[in-house]
Amino acid sequence: MDILIPDNWLRDFIETKASPKQIAKYLSLCGPSVEKVSVTKTDSIYSIEVTTNRVDTASVYGIAREAAAILPRFGIPARLLPLHTKATSTFTNKVSYLDAVVDENLCPRFTAILIRNIRTGSSPDWLRNRLESAGIRSINNIVDISNYIMVEMGQPVHTFDYDKIGKAKMILRKSRLGETITTLDGKTHKLPGGDIVIEDGNGRLIDLAGIMGGENSAIDEKTKNVLLFVQTYNPINIRKTSMLLAHRTQAVTLFEKGLDPELVESAIKRGIDLFVDVTKGVAEAKILDIYRKTFRPKKLVVTLNFINELIGIIISKTEISKILNPLGFETLWKGDYLEVFVPSQRDRDISIPPDIVEEIARIYGYHNLPSTLPQGAIPSPLENQPFTFENNLKNILKSLGGVEVYTSSLVASNITHKNTLCLSNPLGKEGQCLRTSLSPSLINAANENVNEINPFFLFEMSNVYLLKRGDLPNEVITLGVIFKDYNFRQAKGMLESLLGQINSDYKFIQEDKGLFLANQRLSIMSKGKEIGQFGILENLTYFEFDVENLSRTQMPRKFTPLPKFPPQIEDITLTMPSKTRVGDVVQLMKGVDDLVSNVQLTDIYTDSYTFRIWYQNPEKTLSDSEVKTARENVLKNLKKIGVTQKVT
Repeated sequence: MDILIPDNWLRDFIETKASPKQIAKYLSLCGPSVEKVSVTKTDSIYSIEVTTNRVDTASVYGIAREAAAILPRFGIPARLLPLHTKATSTFTNKVSYLDAVVDENLCPRFTAILIRNIRTGSSPDWLRNRLESAGIRSINNIVDISNYIMVEMGQPVHTFDYDKIGKAKMILRKSRLGETITTLDGKTHKLPGGDIVIEDGNGRLIDLAGIMGGENSAIDEKTKNVLLFVQTYNPINIRKTSMLLAHRTQAVTLFEKGLDPELVESAIKRGIDLFVDVTKGVAEAKILDIYRKTFRPKKLVVTLNFINELIGIIISKTEISKILNPLGFETLWKGDYLEVFVPSQRDRDISIPPDIVEEIARIYGYHNLPSTLPQGAIPSPLENQPFTFENNLKNILKSLGGVEVYTSSLVASNITHKNTLCLSNPLGKEGQCLRTSLSPSLINAANENVNEINPFFLFEMSNVYLLKRGDLPNEVITLGVIFKDYNFRQAKGMLESLLGQINSDYKFIQEDKGLFLANQRLSIMSKGKEIGQFGILENLTYFEFDVENLSRTQMPRKFTPLPKFPPQIEDITLTMPSKTRVGDVVQLMKGVDDLVSNVQLTDIYTDSYTFRIWYQNPEKTLSDSEVKTARENVLKNLKKIGVTQKVT
């Protein structure tokens, strides 16, 4: 999550003489990463990356709190200034101007206040300039106030035209399947159910809570009375609705991370101040506040020894307290035991003692920790580690010239098997169903590279999803390899090289099945079970394995000493009947005579096939007559299947 923070806005909440360059440098060392500082005519703008678990820093005030804790570690005095508000309205769980019914599982804290007789118009220059510096376009003073509070406090707020709320009543509940709402951007959404919505007294949906307000309760130029609305929501519901509707806003980005309910109080009072100042409105004396669970700080206990052992250096108790207190943690030492009370803004990401140690270490500065090289002997790698076999397969394919790709597990429904699991609400036609084979994804990847001049092959190792009735699908890790501009024998040679390097026990059986062309598919068998398939898909060649089954075909390697006596090698050119398999010929030649140690196909020209034969005896050097006898034996057996020697 990236945010923009203007320097002059940041200094509303931190008293320091540090320059923008120093603030950026030291924040990056110990806190949120400042990617760059953009200098304008009037200000410096910090571009800051906020990690997902630190939503408390996704605001001007949150960054000021971090800077106030970090800068003193580098000898630069800094003090966090409190957020003062002038609002005198008090909190109560019941008001006369609004009847609210709230599902507290969906909305932990619900606050609202009526502001009467507001003036709608353009925002003052100071407000508009600050928003634009933070990357937000100015719209009007009402919308701008909402955005201003969100940037400053990290708390989204919403405003309703009070007079458009039927019977001055709000019911916050889960949506029902099929309900519709038209949001402020003019889009009508059909809700999947379980979304947080607000219904008014006339039964209309007026807010898709946490996502975007309803068009039927929107502020316009005729608005006189505004209901300022500040809440926290169940982050799971917000995330689910946003993803299902493919509707993302800045408010969603904050709400889905789980906001601090205690922040609501400051945010609504800040909002009252701005409405009174900018719109000249008059706020009611009471703020509706439905908040059943009063916050109680979480207490964690950690020992001094535990802290120092984890960090690797000795840090004093006084130093530890000086590090934690500016971040909002209360500390109490009892001997060498430290009781830490976690502030509300850190309640979600600080839950165990090591989290406390991490806070101490980062503020102390990882750059200040000594660097120590490991000592002792280098440990031997463990055998049979997870994914060892899979990584070995990848390395072999890369060494053969393959390029690994990663593709989506979701494919279009028209290119996958009928018995597959499809999404009820896909984001698009290209991602409707879970794939049952890697072939559709790899075919698409190969076709996207049709302009590549040289032959290439791509491979992927990933899960396919095989339908399992009444249960979740079986996830089967699969290896798929696709060849572009390779002929059949070249691709088969790559396959055999892969299987040879893992010492697999296998054999090929021709069998028509699936996507492959007729008479162009080989089933790869081991111990009577199919472990993979290989063949031609139109202009592409493809093979695929069940990786787990493939791993079971590995045979123990046997040491064979180098032969003491040299082989005699000769080439024989054969003519074979049509549809004769070269593999069958090679196996026959190897099996008819013990002196034939190896056979390779070296050349093909029309109907002529040239084979290289190695004749060898491990006990002695062969004579010409012995080789002749072995050759005649081979040719005699080949003749039985119609294969004859071609004499040139």
